[in-house]
Amino acid sequence: MVLRLLLFLTGLLRATEPAPRCETGQETLGQCQTVQKAKCVDISLSSCTDVAYTQTMYPNFLDQKSREVIEYSSEYILISVLHNLLQGECNPDLRLLGCSVLAPQCEKDKVIKPCRHVCENLKKNCLPAFDAIDMAWPYFLDCDRFFAGEEEGCFDPLAKLRGEVEIEEDLPSDLPATFIQFKHHSYAQMVSTLKKTASRCSHIATTYSIGRSFEGKDLFVIEFSTKPGHHELLKPEFKYIGNMHGNEVVGKELLIYLAQYLCSEYLLGNPRIQTLINNTRIHLLPSLNPDGYELAAEEGAGYNGWVIGRQTAQNLDLNRNFPDLTSEAYRRAGIRGARLDHIPIPQSYWWGKVAPETKAVMKWLRSIPFVLSASLHGGELVVTYPYDYSRHPLEEKEFSPTPDEKMFKMLAKAYADAHPVISDRSELRCGGNFVKRGGIINGAEWYSFTGGMADFNYLHTNCFEVTVEVGCEKFPLEEELFTIWHENRDALLNYMEMVHRGIKGIVSDKFGNPIKNARISVRGIQHDVTTAADGDYWRLLPPGTYIISAQAAGYSRVMKRVTLPTKMKRAGRVDFVLRPVEVWPNKLLRRPMEDMHDQYDPLELFDPHAQHAQPGTQGGSPQPREKPWWWSYFSSLDLHKPLWLLKQH
Repeated sequence: MVLRLLLFLTGLLRATEPAPRCETGQETLGQCQTVQKAKCVDISLSSCTDVAYTQTMYPNFLDQKSREVIEYSSEYILISVLHNLLQGECNPDLRLLGCSVLAPQCEKDKVIKPCRHVCENLKKNCLPAFDAIDMAWPYFLDCDRFFAGEEEGCFDPLAKLRGEVEIEEDLPSDLPATFIQFKHHSYAQMVSTLKKTASRCSHIATTYSIGRSFEGKDLFVIEFSTKPGHHELLKPEFKYIGNMHGNEVVGKELLIYLAQYLCSEYLLGNPRIQTLINNTRIHLLPSLNPDGYELAAEEGAGYNGWVIGRQTAQNLDLNRNFPDLTSEAYRRAGIRGARLDHIPIPQSYWWGKVAPETKAVMKWLRSIPFVLSASLHGGELVVTYPYDYSRHPLEEKEFSPTPDEKMFKMLAKAYADAHPVISDRSELRCGGNFVKRGGIINGAEWYSFTGGMADFNYLHTNCFEVTVEVGCEKFPLEEELFTIWHENRDALLNYMEMVHRGIKGIVSDKFGNPIKNARISVRGIQHDVTTAADGDYWRLLPPGTYIISAQAAGYSRVMKRVTLPTKMKRAGRVDFVLRPVEVWPNKLLRRPMEDMHDQYDPLELFDPHAQHAQPGTQGGSPQPREKPWWWSYFSSLDLHKPLWLLKQH
């Protein structure tokens, strides 16, 4: 009986063994099988249709043998929902990287591995985003296992995303150096123009990105300075932001033209431009909402739309997406000794949907000590200034001034008075409703809204920001752009020069060491500014006489009397030397400046430029805990749930 059973099992094994590979001439004998060589096939995965190649091969690097197997896998589901889980962070980079493993590039029936350095760079930048939601780095994005070095032959899965731009028409070579092409720029044309301008003026200009839009477009900035890429002691930082609402395109074009103008005029020796750039670090961000712009551009110039393209690809209005710190400022206003500056972001803010574009701006503000800013919008012709949210929330139109009301009015008028149309006294024109106000208005008095960028700048940082509505047409025809540029050019320059009003200086100890985060206070104005990393500060002030004080934790307060003449157009130099004290008075130690931001700070965790260190392992046995909130995305998978995403697995 045992012998029969053994013979039966032996026969069964032989029957289930694959037939041997056929030799020449044996195919018809039925005793062998022909091995089919894998070939390139078209990519038909819906989440990978926008990769830079068209064909792949099965099985893939994970030994998934067909499109159907891939589509039902936890790996594919992950790359399909990752942009939602990470709130747009590192999107679409991670999805394209995942596609390069699940559906690798195939050429001439040969699979090509994605490049290892692309994976390593993306992991370094995006790992903080995974940590923020308590998710492990996906195993199939193992840079050593599934990726290859350049010497082995590899492809960059992000090459198309990084910089393939539209080919522009070659312009005649005999054009003057001051030539500006007054047209609407697509995203690719904008990037190309900014890079060409920075290359032409490489000694005073550079380009960089502050982050990515939801659809993965770089938020490009062009910077002008005598030392591009670096903060210089006592040199104030200025920024312009355009196209916050994607369908309001005039601000975007004005900043592209302004970049070209600054470069050309500096090279030609224009004394006004050279003085401005030699003494100021200027940052121009033409398009904060490139995703919305693309949608608006599909409607075409001349379509005076008020909705299409205004919001981001996530359907968010960026000028309603910032933390509401104005309500907290109103609450503090009645508290004796409370400050209306550097208000931390409340934890509840992060419970809502925060656009990656919004996060990018907030990180930008943290990294550079901006002094003055303006956001360029469209749909009216007026300059508004904070607060934009009324003191009484139910009041739609209520004058709601900041402690720096006089300075903000001075800043707004600097732009309005230099604009020939805004300063025109005729009421029968675009913006005529604001003639009696001098072309300026308090934002909340015009109409109240919460979550605005200007209020956030003022209440969370040292930066003063106004909003400029540059025209009643949001998307004008190209033939109108030349006139619009000449109407705004001097106003743009005049406003930038206002960054040099007030006082500036250095706060140091008796040995000359700079003191970071020291407070600069002005008696009678319930709003302080703080010193930068090098101990330098800038405090915008209108003409007048002031009592200025400097203080820092562990040092005694120093006070000085300062007079700023009416005709003075350069910041007065006021330095402070602080002496240490043994005991810091409790009444002054409201909160250490180093702890000004929340202990749990997603803004820091999502910083794309931060170096990430793996957390140390804790001793003892790990305690069981509940699955993270994102686990529900994989609830439909019975046998193949991605346990590899759990950090404790």
